[in-house]
Amino acid sequence: FKSTHQKMKYTPINSDFYKKKRKELALKLKQDSVAVINSNFAMYKSGDQEYKYRQNSDLFYLTGIEQAETILFMYSDAEKKEKYNEILFISERNPAMETWTGERLSKEKAGKISGIKIVMWSSEFENYFENSIYYRRNIYLNLNEYFKFSPEVITKDQIFVKEIKSKFPLHRFERLNPLITGLRLRKEPEEISQIKKAISITNSAFERVLKFVKPGVYEYQVEAEITHEYISSGANGHAYDPIVASGKDNCILHYIKNDKKCNSGELLLLDFGADYGGYTADCSRTIPVNGKFTERQKEVYNSVLKVFREAVKLIKPGTTINKINKKVEKLIEEELLLLKLLTQEEIKKQDKDKPAFKKYYMHGNSHFMGLDVHDVGTKDTVLKAGMVLSCEPGIYIVDEALGIRLENDILITETGQVDLMANIPIEADEIESLMN
Repeated sequence: FKSTHQKMKYTPINSDFYKKKRKELALKLKQDSVAVINSNFAMYKSGDQEYKYRQNSDLFYLTGIEQAETILFMYSDAEKKEKYNEILFISERNPAMETWTGERLSKEKAGKISGIKIVMWSSEFENYFENSIYYRRNIYLNLNEYFKFSPEVITKDQIFVKEIKSKFPLHRFERLNPLITGLRLRKEPEEISQIKKAISITNSAFERVLKFVKPGVYEYQVEAEITHEYISSGANGHAYDPIVASGKDNCILHYIKNDKKCNSGELLLLDFGADYGGYTADCSRTIPVNGKFTERQKEVYNSVLKVFREAVKLIKPGTTINKINKKVEKLIEEELLLLKLLTQEEIKKQDKDKPAFKKYYMHGNSHFMGLDVHDVGTKDTVLKAGMVLSCEPGIYIVDEALGIRLENDILITETGQVDLMANIPIEADEIESLMN
């Protein structure tokens, strides 16, 4: 795999942030330990073309380095034997290759971005690692342990785990991921700043869409408007494949074909978010293609908005996503009764494992956010100040080709929460006004 060079079209976080995070991680390591984190591979698309590079989120979180063929090596902080307790390995510069792909990081530049004083070439890693490991008892290895992560393409970290366990079978191996997850869950002010920038760009994209959408435009043209705003504003692009779903397709939760014509009388469901400096925004809005909700569309829309307003209040310290989901499901059930989509009799006779509301609301209300749009953390993680979560209730009525989802990003504070997307239009009347 070829090495993708570091790009800097956004304002990066200061290296002091990465120093602090590595220090916090080092203090969590057992004495007499080392830890290793590998970058993601650069992946081929076809011939000599690569997919746009995306760094291993854990490595980026600890170094700010976006370049492939990068390795972070750390000693446990409890040891005072070492003159330095961290080394960054990067791919060696190749002038001939740089003629084609652009300048790669120098040792000096990599050190400045990451705040790591000792930078070596990746080709030197194997020899250095093997010489160091003989005097250590524990080896911390990193794997993506997110419960939905099951790629068919093996990662560099997975390959490394297999190789090291074979070479050093008598060492004690430890999991690094839970330690990094504990750090990543709570966002520092520098991270909140990046997320806010991603949200601001997402807001601008939505305002652009409100002026653009009308009967006859295609979903992919709406996506292009969003993309234009992202790229021209310095974002890395989309944080995830955007959903631009009109008509009956707005009842498909992860619809990404975005190839249909938007017709008058239909709703257009948008699920989109910018990636700025590696940090993500995640926003959902549902708008009328012709700029005017029908009476029924507005009725359902306001039901979802009502649930959304109450759901935001539930995102606060001390609870969990599972507990929030249970309460939001009850709120949805109440609205489905008012909309005459469910009856008390159906609820009374429902199978507890297949509740009646699931016909119209199939997903959860929240997920963690940060470097990944579905960031680290579980549904039973106790919420604390500094965590950022989505809030995204919805109602999907397939028989009426009427799907509505509203989603904002919420920062938990010591006393409650702050809606980071409060400035993005969400009231039905405001959306109609802006579209007209």
